[in-house]
Amino acid sequence: MSDAFTVLWTHATCHALRKAGRVGERPPVAFSGVHSSLPAWSGARSGDEVYALHVNQCQVFVVSQMRVIDTERRDCCGTTPATWDAPAYPGHGDWSMLGAGGCGAMAVHVDATPVRFDVPIPGDLLARLTWRNRKGQTRTLKYVVDGRLERSVSLQGFYRLTPESADELAATVNSAGPASVA
Repeated sequence: MSDAFTVLWTHATCHALRKAGRVGERPPVAFSGVHSSLPAWSGARSGDEVYALHVNQCQVFVVSQMRVIDTERRDCCGTTPATWDAPAYPGHGDWSMLGAGGCGAMAVHVDATPVRFDVPIPGDLLARLTWRNRKGQTRTLKYVVDGRLERSVSLQGFYRLTPESADELAATVNSAGPASVA
């Protein structure tokens, strides 16, 4: 059975996506890392869903829904760097803002929905979204006040959703309609 996860994309990442003109495009890759500056996609396997989230003015948005294909280095990734200052994944330069230069970055090939910033998670859903750890313990978001996320600290990282929350998040994405590229 597949799992679903969330990962928080920072303001810097989302700004870089907009600046590079990636809104409306489907990322072929994301990056996992070994340092806290780049969330480790630990536990994610082929077939799992990952929801890239962004917080803007206390509202949480689904930026892209990604299905993990694999975590292997492929020809599309480009040559392995020969020196420390060479790009780690030259074949994915267009998407490097997703973490290609992160400490110990590893390519995660994905089949994704287009990048967009117009799919808010409704406040009532935000308050009941639930994540579970490997031991089966569950938690909800902290700092949700009147359907708004006052602090994003409990979203920072890579976390497994409960099946019910994954279904509700998928329904939110599916009901959003076509992306507006404006």
